[in-house]
Amino acid sequence: MLQIFLLQVILLLSLTFGMEPITFAGEPQEQLRQTTDKVLAILSDPALKSHNKLKERRELILKVVDERFDWEEMARRSLARHWAQRSPEEKQEFTILFKELLERVYMDKVEGYSWNKIAYEGEHIDGDYAAVKVKVFTARDQTIQVEYRTRKKGHQWVVYDFIIEGVGLVNNYRTQFNEIILKSSYQELVKRLKTKSTQN
Repeated sequence: MLQIFLLQVILLLSLTFGMEPITFAGEPQEQLRQTTDKVLAILSDPALKSHNKLKERRELILKVVDERFDWEEMARRSLARHWAQRSPEEKQEFTILFKELLERVYMDKVEGYSWNKIAYEGEHIDGDYAAVKVKVFTARDQTIQVEYRTRKKGHQWVVYDFIIEGVGLVNNYRTQFNEIILKSSYQELVKRLKTKSTQN
């Protein structure tokens, strides 16, 4: 669980750092950069700095994140073979719970960190799928390699997975969720996710 927590923090925080400009960026990389710019603009807005603007600020950030993240695809891949066994209602419920899980981590960690920078190191496009490689520079002068996995959805390139130092977010959740389902049940997994959604 500690590994998953650290993975979430680093991956989700990577969208909040400043950037080094990259020339001749392709569409997936450029769209990811635009999302980063929007988040930074919200966090930098003096009108949204006060404590009584906290809810409004967070809602604006989550709206931007929603535009770039494919929550349903992430949820589907995280459940893997168990997804096909779910009813449409169960799939919708699970997607919402999964989204809330990741958004909660994002919002808990995105504020209060000093901004550093990220450098976009290129992208690889294969049809409707693309991988965007990013180097994250932390406040302690450490570098972390992150790869955003995206797919084309209409005119947008949306994120469906993160790989950090060779460790994937979806794969980690897939392992955890599968273990819970096999040892107990799908209903137990949903119960645990609902419990987490009520925690501050």
